[in-house]
Amino acid sequence: MVALSFKTDSSPYRPLLSAPRSLSTKLIALFAVVSVVYFTHSFVPSDYKPDFPSFRFSSPRLRSTCPPKSYAAGEWVPKPPPTNRTDFNAESDVYDFLGFQGCASSREVYWHLAADKPALWDRFPGVSSWKWQTPSDCQVRDLDPTVLVKDLVEQGGWLLIGDSVTENHFFSLSCLLFPHVRATPDYVANPYFDRGWPQNLYLEPSSPLVKSISFPPGFDIETTPLVTFRRVDLLFEKPQLDVLYHSLHPDSPYVAANESIFSDEPAWNLSPQEYVKIFTSPLPQGNYATMVVSTGGHWTTTLFSGLKDTSMFKDGIENVVSFFSEAMEAWAREVQALLDNAEQAEWASRRPKIGRMRGRKMAPKQVVVRAYLPGHEDCHDHRTPWTTYTPGRWGWYNWNQIGDFNDAFEAVLESRKYPDIHFLPIDRPALLRPDGHSAGDCLHIMSGAGVLEGWTQYIWHYVTVEIPGRIR
Repeated sequence: MVALSFKTDSSPYRPLLSAPRSLSTKLIALFAVVSVVYFTHSFVPSDYKPDFPSFRFSSPRLRSTCPPKSYAAGEWVPKPPPTNRTDFNAESDVYDFLGFQGCASSREVYWHLAADKPALWDRFPGVSSWKWQTPSDCQVRDLDPTVLVKDLVEQGGWLLIGDSVTENHFFSLSCLLFPHVRATPDYVANPYFDRGWPQNLYLEPSSPLVKSISFPPGFDIETTPLVTFRRVDLLFEKPQLDVLYHSLHPDSPYVAANESIFSDEPAWNLSPQEYVKIFTSPLPQGNYATMVVSTGGHWTTTLFSGLKDTSMFKDGIENVVSFFSEAMEAWAREVQALLDNAEQAEWASRRPKIGRMRGRKMAPKQVVVRAYLPGHEDCHDHRTPWTTYTPGRWGWYNWNQIGDFNDAFEAVLESRKYPDIHFLPIDRPALLRPDGHSAGDCLHIMSGAGVLEGWTQYIWHYVTVEIPGRIR
């Protein structure tokens, strides 16, 4: 008979399905962590909740009501003119003919309003008798200037970054929001401010809207801007782009390692670090929630003379487009990193105050990139909108390649690496308005024709309706 022996040890008995002591300890620790996360989500004010993507309690996803491409698929339709007057006799008559009470900005007023050339006064009031009609399934928030002013205070202001076409947008806002805003600087008192000087819109203290606005803690009517414009043609400083180009193309056939890719053509620029610092500045200096960016018009073979090649189509404009794509990838990477760092720093500064004070909700700041647009050759010969866009037959400047620049920027921002930067391909309304340019040239856009005001309406809609409906 074989004797059966049983091995014994000093370990206590455990049921078959029991976990080792070390695992039990880990489970208890895990339970504690989950409990802390649940407590934070449920009881800590939303202003101070950290962002734990893995433990985020999802909320119902809102359906987009009008994505950018759907908005751009609309058409210009007639609307009643702002006035029944027909006697346009002086520059100052333009306010009635455009439906403005006035404009807060004092910079080149009648140039922005396209009233500085009497030979073109016959455009009024027809030029302001059109509205952009979106497709029937595309519902866009109505543009109510008084509600927009309130939002710019309570939800956060706009920082406009771009060239002189973006300045057109700023001026339009100064008219649209008048008389509830005031503008600086005063170009009547001092017309010699450089183009790179900051332009701001502030809440007018005497506005009746002041009584109905819930001001964020620290907001100062005198010093906190609602909208700021900074002239930035290329989104980088020239030396930064030189370094970037040579790092990517050390064996460039166009420029030697110690040569600049730029001519001496003037351009106004700031680095991303400078304007993102403005964008993320705390109250009362800043209260910005949205940065609106646009570039493309100055990316030419005359400014980027080092990339010019007369043996190629349009003197090598494709070299500029190619580098533009590389530069915008670097720009998006840097701006997203700067936004992430600023958000983390803000959270770190608020964390010790949990339970002691309640500030404004920490929502991620958003950057929207508005598609650039070309001019229209012989624009002053037109008096009505188009139904189909036709590129210029002469190909002035880089106008016929602006679509390539937009496509390149949009391709960069399709990546999920840049969750707080959004491309808005809303250039089609402007493409169909050869009649809506300033009187002095065929690139810049006049205020009051509906193009610039449409940008304001859609960007406002996008950041208040479309973005909140997304899941980051």
